[in-house]
Amino acid sequence: MDKIDLKIIKLLQENGRLTNQDLAEAVNLSPSPCLRRTRALEASGVIKGYAAIVDEKAFGLPITVFVQIRLSEHTGPAVQAFEAKIRDIDRILDCYVVTGSDDYILRVLTRDLADYERFVRESLHCIPGIASIDTSFAYGTVKRSMMLPQPGLS
Repeated sequence: MDKIDLKIIKLLQENGRLTNQDLAEAVNLSPSPCLRRTRALEASGVIKGYAAIVDEKAFGLPITVFVQIRLSEHTGPAVQAFEAKIRDIDRILDCYVVTGSDDYILRVLTRDLADYERFVRESLHCIPGIASIDTSFAYGTVKRSMMLPQPGLS
């Protein structure tokens, strides 16, 4: 990737609805080469897709919950079974494998405390092999970005 590709990515992260014409003007290319570059970035998997960013509060899910999970066993089949179940639960937006005393951190959105309790009882407690569930509720957001850092661009 060169500086033009990086600038295309930055601009599309800022506004995925930019027309090719506007994008081409912003990166100082004619429309055809700009479209070729954008399609190449998509074909290579650098740009995976385009999505609307939805406000969680306006959508009715104002509470962000971070759930730390520790498994009772770490065999291949146990880990695979846990991860397969997690992938099937829509309420879990992100799941990270982490180092330290916990094995996974999940990000979940919820309406309220009762809604979160239902989620734990009806979704998490049904997954075999969980040794512990620890919960942290976010009470504020300092920074949240969808923009990947790009070296060499300001």
